[in-house]
Parts: sequence; structure tokens; C-alpha cells
Amino acid sequence: MTSTEPRTQEAGQKVSLPTLTAMVVGSMIGSGVFLLPRRFGTETGVAGALIAWTVAGAGMLMLAFVFQRLATRKPLLDAGIFAYAKAGFGDYVGFNSAIGYWASACAGNTSYWVLITATMSAVIPAFGAGDTVLAVVVSAIGVWLFAFLVMRGVRDAAVINYIVTIAKVVPILMFIVIVAIAFEADVFAANFWGTEGYSFGALWDQATGTMLITVFVFLGIEGASVYSRMARKREDVGRATVVGFLSVLSVFALVTLVSYGVMPQDELAGVSQPSMASVLESVVGHWGSVLIRVGVIVSVLGAYLAWTLMAAEVLYIPARSDDMPRFLARTNRHGAPVTALVMAAALTSLLLVALLFASYALDFMLDLTAALSLIPYLLAAAYALKLTATRETYGDGKSLVPDMVIAGVATVYTLFLLYAAGMDKLLLSCILYAPAAALYVKARRERGLQVFRPAEAVLFAVIVIGAVVGVVSLATGALEI
Repeated sequence: MTSTEPRTQEAGQKVSLPTLTAMVVGSMIGSGVFLLPRRFGTETGVAGALIAWTVAGAGMLMLAFVFQRLATRKPLLDAGIFAYAKAGFGDYVGFNSAIGYWASACAGNTSYWVLITATMSAVIPAFGAGDTVLAVVVSAIGVWLFAFLVMRGVRDAAVINYIVTIAKVVPILMFIVIVAIAFEADVFAANFWGTEGYSFGALWDQATGTMLITVFVFLGIEGASVYSRMARKREDVGRATVVGFLSVLSVFALVTLVSYGVMPQDELAGVSQPSMASVLESVVGHWGSVLIRVGVIVSVLGAYLAWTLMAAEVLYIPARSDDMPRFLARTNRHGAPVTALVMAAALTSLLLVALLFASYALDFMLDLTAALSLIPYLLAAAYALKLTATRETYGDGKSLVPDMVIAGVATVYTLFLLYAAGMDKLLLSCILYAPAAALYVKARRERGLQVFRPAEAVLFAVIVIGAVVGVVSLATGALEI
């Protein structure tokens, strides 16, 4: 999951290409990079990793371009990613996009606390892998403490983010350099085909097994378009997006690949998270683990303040446009969306409790976060494709074919990600979407509007059926978390 940097430029100020590129890079590098060695070691060898990063790189770059083009062609749709789904496919679809994005933000915040407590388990063993009762209780206290701070008007400060940026970038770069120096060609070669050996089917299964973690580490990619609006020159927008994205992709791929050169795959799969700490410790000793763990804690705690507000704003902003019930638009004297903050903290707390029943708490929450984000991403890509098909905003015909190709690839890529996520994640998503419809019903009645159009009623019925199947599957053990 990425961090969220503050808007360091006042309205009207523009930034140069290097500064803009750095902002794009900073918005995309977050906590997920510290988890990559084990997640890839669990699923695949070097060959599968190369395929996975190639597919993820191409798909996510197209998705970044989609958000960039939508921001340019539909500048009035600035109420969040859900606005694209609403504009393209109706109110109820847009509502579900907002709910999915909100739930993804809350799940991501939950993963932050799991990572924090798992990282601190080196000092407090009772925290375990972040899924013990003590870890959950401490995490829940942290959730409500941060919510209270935001309610009191505390906002992300520039000085905090400078510290966070250094805390996450310096250890990552040191890791890449040190592990690259210790790189052993024979270990890398032994890890090349993975534990399943060489075959097209095995490589395909290995690559698809890593897709959700690649989505997780790129979450927030839509933020690149926000920073791109600050460009001094219009042509810098595309350049910053490409250079920034390729820089981040290179960092993620290097962290993954150099790890295969110092530890056998089965050992990588067995190390504790944050796995970057374990890999560096195997090379330089205990101080390497301490370096990475300190970097993780500072980085995650610094970013969490901004993500606490973001999870609330995903409900607050739609409420201001009457797409959510009015009570979610309430603010206190500090200007904080207090009701939305409480709901976000409540869902995050419930997800923390659910971790007590999960087999692999951190992996489960990472995958759930990524899976919940896929529907909003898919709908945004599909809306961009719809604009090219209807020629809306393409009156002069310019950029039509390139934009159609970009939107088409992004749509196919997100559909592929849904397939890779698996039916279990889709059913779990339905369990969240179905009861959330009560908010939609309330919002519609407040405005005196028909609740569901015929097609929307069918969609609601499908979601309810999916939720029922999901609950029954959980109860019978057919679906495990």
C-alpha cells in the first residue's frame, strides 16, 4: 500500500519535472515493498517473478495513463475515483465503487497495524505475526487514537512526510545495494524456475499467484494524476508519470530479484514479515534487521495519519454530493468528518478482530485490500473505454485510437486481476457490499428518489446472492480466511 504525501504546493504554484517525478515516486512507494521477498518467495521463482512484474508493469502503467486522461478529459469529476463509475454506469454502480474503495482503504489500514505489530514482535514476542489477541487489542487502540487525533484537527504535516520519505527510501536503497553486492549466481540460478520446475502451466500459476501483491504495492497509483495537475509544462505530465512509474517498478522488481540471489526460495517463503528485514539480516547480521524494522515503523506510522483521513473522506465526499446519507457529511468544529471517521475506524476494528480467525493474517489482509480495490479500478478503466467508444470529449478525433488502446488494455488487465484474485475474494467482497446497500437506500430516500432502477435491482440481487453464498461457505468451512 502506498503512502499519501501532502500537497506541498499551494494552489496556482507549479512544479518542475524532477520535483513532479519525485512526488509521483513518493506517492507510490509505501509499506508493501518491505513485504515483497517473502510474498514472491512463497509463490514463484525468478522466471515467474519476471513475468509477474512485466505483466503488472504494463497493466499498471496503462491504468496510470487512464487516470491521467480521465483527469484531463473529465476535470469536473473530482470527487474521487467513484465519480467515474457513477458517470459511466449509474448511481448504484458508483455507490458500490465508493464502498469498495472505502473498504479497501480500511483493509489497508488494518494491514498497516498488522505490519507494525509483526515488526515489533522482535521486541515484544507476544505480538506474534500481528494476529494475536494482544496485537489486535493494541492495534485497535491505535486505530481509535489516530481517529481521535484527526477529529481534533491534526493533519499530515510536511515535516512528518520528509521524515517518512527518508525513513522508507534510504533503507530500501541500502537493501538493494548491500544484497546486490552479496548476490550469489548459483543461488539465483537454483531459484530460477521455482519449486514447481519448468513448464508453461507452472510458470503461469506462479505468476498469477503474485498478482494481488503487485496490486497492493501500486495502490494509490491514481494519485499520480493528482500530482500531474501541478506540472509547470503540460508535456511534463506524461513524462513524470512514465519516469516516476518506471522508477518505482524498478525498485519493486530489484527488491524481489536480488533477494533470490542470497536465499533459497524455500527459505524466503519461510521468513517472517517484514521479509526485507530477514533477508538483509541474513547478509549483514542483526543490525540489518533493526534498520529495516525501524524504517518500516516510522514509514507506516507516518503514512497512517493521512490514510486515516483518506478512509473517512471516501465516505464524506460522496455524502456531500448526496451519494451517501447526509449524516456522513457531518463535521465537528475542527472541520473533521467525525461520523465518517467513526465508521472507518469501526470497520478497521472489525477487520482486526477477523484476523484472529485468519490463517495468515498479513497475507490475507493484503490480498483483501487489493481485491477490494479492483472493482473501482475496473470501473474507471471501463469508463475511459466507454468515452472512446462514444467519442465523448473526442470531438476532434485526436488521441482517440491511442486512448482506446490504453483503456482497453487497462480494462483487460483489471479483469485478469479479478480472475487471479479468485472467487473467494469476490464472495468476501459481496459480504461487505450487500449490507452497505442500506446506506444507498437511505441516501436515495433522503433525496426522494427511486431506490433501484430495474438493472440496479438485478445487480443488488446478484450481490446479495454472492454474500449469502460467502457467509454459508465461511460457516461450512468451504471458504477459509
